[in-house]
Amino acid sequence: MQSAAFSLPSPSSHPYLKPRNFASNPTFYPIHVVSKGRDFSASANAISIPSFPKRSWSLSSSSPLPLRAWTSAPSLSKPSPLQLRATAAENAGEAGKSGSLFKTLELGLLFGLWYIFNIYFNIYNKQVLKAFHYPITVTAIQFAVGTILVTIMWTFNLYKRPKINGAQLAAILPLAVVHTLGNLFTNMSLGKVAVSFTHTIKAMEPFFSVVLSAMFLGELPTLWVVASLVPIVGGVALASVTEASFNWAGFWTAMASNLTNQSRNVLSKKVMVNKEESMDNITLFSIITIMSLILLAPVAIFMEGVKFTPAYLQSAGLNVKEVVVRSLLAALCFHAYQQVSYMILQRVSPVTHSVGNCVKRVVVIVSSVLFFKTPVSPINSLGTGIALAGVFLYSRVKRIKPKTKAA
Repeated sequence: MQSAAFSLPSPSSHPYLKPRNFASNPTFYPIHVVSKGRDFSASANAISIPSFPKRSWSLSSSSPLPLRAWTSAPSLSKPSPLQLRATAAENAGEAGKSGSLFKTLELGLLFGLWYIFNIYFNIYNKQVLKAFHYPITVTAIQFAVGTILVTIMWTFNLYKRPKINGAQLAAILPLAVVHTLGNLFTNMSLGKVAVSFTHTIKAMEPFFSVVLSAMFLGELPTLWVVASLVPIVGGVALASVTEASFNWAGFWTAMASNLTNQSRNVLSKKVMVNKEESMDNITLFSIITIMSLILLAPVAIFMEGVKFTPAYLQSAGLNVKEVVVRSLLAALCFHAYQQVSYMILQRVSPVTHSVGNCVKRVVVIVSSVLFFKTPVSPINSLGTGIALAGVFLYSRVKRIKPKTKAA
């Protein structure tokens, strides 16, 4: 049987290996190891261990290391490059998953804010227009509040202030004109008919987009796009016939809003091809808001006079505080939902944004019906549903590209 021997130098040869006196410690007891009836406690310098092969260590002052380790002991070697790459890939994957989750949550929050701001804008705006029958002044106030917000953003560097030249301003001017008219006609329609009916008519925006793109841009629609316009037109017609609050002024101003808003999109493609390269959507919207105020304020004063004053509101029997507060809230929500809409457009594709806009219109119609308790007949609901389903279908088939003929 093999044994392992521990050779210890005498205490006199190594000053650090002097025996300790345990006599003063009454709790110390010697350890006896017994194997096969043999007593190994009698040997002070050797211990026999049956299960280990013969190895020896020497503790001497001349040895560079006080203890020699087992040759089979694990070494603390550096990881290989392959292991480092694998670890880095795992860490990158975890970071990518957390980043993707954060972007999804951020996008969901933006969509929620877009819908909430739009709902409150339509509610507050309708309340103001029912009491204060001056849509041009109301629209000018909304542009004025937006201008103040844009000025604050640029002054405190919350958003980078752009450098605009004369050529860019000349190119943006037509966009500002149609943007002003589009919002003015929407407010005029909201002052005449129910919110739900105005937004049902505005569901015909894809129809005007297809017609104007074909006339001015030469973009001929596919058969699928034309087919998706049929339920849109049919649903709006069915909803209009059965609308309780229908009047021609509200109907035609909503149609004019569709025409001007889609003209803005066509003009942005046709006019701003080269001038807009260094300008993002939020900056463009901010500049258009300021220009719209400059364009509309003189018109409001000339056509409606200075009516938004405490003296006039009080003489008209209106609650001054309620009208002013709700007008400011409507203006804030108007500018906020437009800004959030452009922030979403910078993060998703135009098709996804179009689908979100369709869902937004459904949410606005349903919320306005519930809030204002608008009477809606089953046929009217059916017409609205068909029109919105057509808008959703249009947003899906719009991305289908026509097949090019091989030469």
